[in-house]
Amino acid sequence: MNQPLKVLLVDDEPLARARLRTLLADCRAPGASVEAEAADAPQAMLCLQQQAFDVALIDIHMPGTDGLSLARTLRSLVAPPAVVFVTAHAEHALQAFELEALDYLTKPVRLERLQLALQKVQKWLQAERALLPQSTDEVLIVQERGRTERVPVAEVLYLKAELKYLTLRTATRSYILEGSLNELEARYPQRLLRVHRNALVARSAVRALERQNDGPEGEAWAVRLSGLDELLLVSRRQLAAVRELLLG
Repeated sequence: MNQPLKVLLVDDEPLARARLRTLLADCRAPGASVEAEAADAPQAMLCLQQQAFDVALIDIHMPGTDGLSLARTLRSLVAPPAVVFVTAHAEHALQAFELEALDYLTKPVRLERLQLALQKVQKWLQAERALLPQSTDEVLIVQERGRTERVPVAEVLYLKAELKYLTLRTATRSYILEGSLNELEARYPQRLLRVHRNALVARSAVRALERQNDGPEGEAWAVRLSGLDELLLVSRRQLAAVRELLLG
């Protein structure tokens, strides 16, 4: 049996969010569970940093960053949710589909139309999951807070050694992992690149190499990864490897 879709509601109007919650509660299979709500784009990004969602229902006209700009930002995430726009304005439909939105609903939303959108999301998720690696060699097993979770290596943005543990970072959250950077580097040489003695990054996520303020040993450099504001320092020894990756 399919699990209810995990939904993020993004709309600056509380009454609009309340109506969507009511409609979603009435939806049949696959069903939907509203996991979080956001009144603007910054709140939405904070929610996405804290947990994963199957779909984001996004209003277009919001104060500050609008829904279209938020959707562009979501495309930079390694594992973005499906996007369904929910708006009172029909004139942005073309832009919405250029951003690969799965659907475009106009207010007032009808239950039957919302149900159809959720079915599209479910089919999209099934297709995406079929592409995920199934081999246990392509997932990392994380055990924390009494639960065990499989994190696909394809979702890893970086691994950083801190004290006795590793911090594993994906686009949506961080995990604590037991293991060795040397072991992971040897196991996934095609996926992970050493940038510092205490850090590995996903080769596919590297977007830029940026010069920082000079440190005690001279010029300092950091790597920028897709979907993250955080920069990771690059050691002088690994600088050439990062440059080769970007040029290649």
